[in-house]
Parts: sequence; structure tokens; C-alpha cells
Amino acid sequence: MRVFVDCDPGIDDAMALAYLAAQPDVEIVGVGTVYGNNSVDVTTTNTLRLIDLYGITDVPVAAGAARPLVQPPSLAESVHGRNGLGDVEMPDPKTEPVAESAAELLVRLARSAPGEIDVLAVGPLTNLAIALGLEPELPRLVGRVVVMGGAVRAPGNVTPWAEANIANDPEAAEVVLAAGFDLTLVALDVTMRTLADAVWLDELATLEGDRARTSARFLDFYVGWYSDVFGERACAMHDPLAAGVLVNPALATESIEVPVRVELRGEYTRGLTIADLRPRPAQDDTRPTVRLVTEVDSVEFMKRMLDALR
Repeated sequence: MRVFVDCDPGIDDAMALAYLAAQPDVEIVGVGTVYGNNSVDVTTTNTLRLIDLYGITDVPVAAGAARPLVQPPSLAESVHGRNGLGDVEMPDPKTEPVAESAAELLVRLARSAPGEIDVLAVGPLTNLAIALGLEPELPRLVGRVVVMGGAVRAPGNVTPWAEANIANDPEAAEVVLAAGFDLTLVALDVTMRTLADAVWLDELATLEGDRARTSARFLDFYVGWYSDVFGERACAMHDPLAAGVLVNPALATESIEVPVRVELRGEYTRGLTIADLRPRPAQDDTRPTVRLVTEVDSVEFMKRMLDALR
């Protein structure tokens, strides 16, 4: 499996990269960075540090969009720390980003190997929207696209209705969801039920090696924020679950094919992801459908996540 990752590290982005890097049958062909959990300068430096940690330094990293298409950016330092990685200090990166932008790198790789490269998008979708502007045929040039984003039948996490990746650039998300990708949406509906709980975190703390020890330090900060949400020592595994579904589609035990739209104008509901969940949706709706994951095998995924950090 060949994968292009678009991300905004971010603690859960770090865990998603760790998951992919540990899979023997996965080749990460490129990584694009975007603002979101921090500024794009910080998320790019974090990505370079993470690929050093995970031993995949031959992967090109391209800096992407510094802001949304329309609205001002909104960063998540309270969730991920001032440096985006739980304020864990890491060595300076050994490599530099490539000269191309993230969108340009994705388009070039997709054109060079039509249908062979899957995409994991776990940040705001600005880079993918820009890539579509550069190459309108992109949905037919890439394989599967797995997006971590949205909240369809669950509350949002930045507003009562909107999830962070979609809310950070609703216009870009609307463009991507309408483009006709073979797209799987891994939303808060399932990620907020896939938790690293106290037992799992205690087992992680027993593992040897820099990958496990550094990940445990990242998660200490993340758990500190999420414990107030869940009322227990735990954190949600948003981005790594999307990586798990990309690599092992059977982890998504139930899904539905539905058109999904993004609310762009609501005074209170901007960024809301709306799916037509009626038993008989509108027959004249020409909107492409996406695969909305509704149930996952979270126990099996958390076992696999722990194995990836060993």
C-alpha cells in the first residue's frame, strides 16, 4: 500500500504517523503539512522530527497551506500544547521540507502513478482543495481517500455541531466531499468512542524504545486535556483510527454510503457535516456519496496501535 499523508501534527497526527510507519506493507510516499493544530511552520517542523523518530527519513515532506481558503485560521494549542506535541522537546530535524507545496507534491505523485496512491487526510482539507484546483482529475488519479473529520450523529468538538478539521476550513471540506473521491469519512461518531484508556496507557508505559517512550509523553499532555471531557484518564484516538481504517478496512465494521455536505452559512452551524440519513434519500440528488463509518472494532484497533508502538 502506497500512502500520501496530509496532516497537522498534533499529538494524534503523531500517533497516526507512528501507526503507518510500523506497518511492513505500507510505503509512505509523501507527507503534506497544513495549519490546524498549530501554524504550518510548526506542523512542518514537527513532521520532520516525527519522521526522524519513526525512522522514515527518506519520505519527502512538503509544507502546505498556512490558512483556510476564506476564514482566519484557528489553532488548537490548548489541546496539543504550544509546540503541537504536548510541549515535549525533541531534537532538531535532520532534513528539510522539499521545495514543492503539499498540493503540488500530491498532484505530482498522483500523476506519476495513477490509481496507486491512497490518501490519508487528518487535518483541515485546504491542501486537498488546492490540489483539486491544480488537477481536477485528482479523484481518478488517487486510490482511496480516508478523511478524519466531521460529526454527523455526534456533537462537535469546537462548536456544538462542528468538528475541528471541517470547521477550520468548511469551504475546502465542501469542495473535497463533493469532488467524487472514493472517500471514507471517519468522524467523531466513531473516534470519540475509540479511547486510549488507563489500562492501555499503563501498558504503553511499560514498552521500551524511543518510539513508545516519546509517544507516552505526547499522550500525557493529551490525556490531561481529554480527562476533563471523559471524566476519566483517557483520550480519543481520532487520527490514528483513520490510519487504521485505511490500512485495515475491516476495522470499520459498519458503514453507510451517503451524500455529505458542509454547512457554510449558518450563524450557529457553520462547519456542520450533514448526511442524508433518510431510508429513502432524495432520488434526484446527484451529489457523490461517501462512505461514512458508523461502527469500528475499537478493541482490535487499540491492540494494533499498541503493537505499532512496540
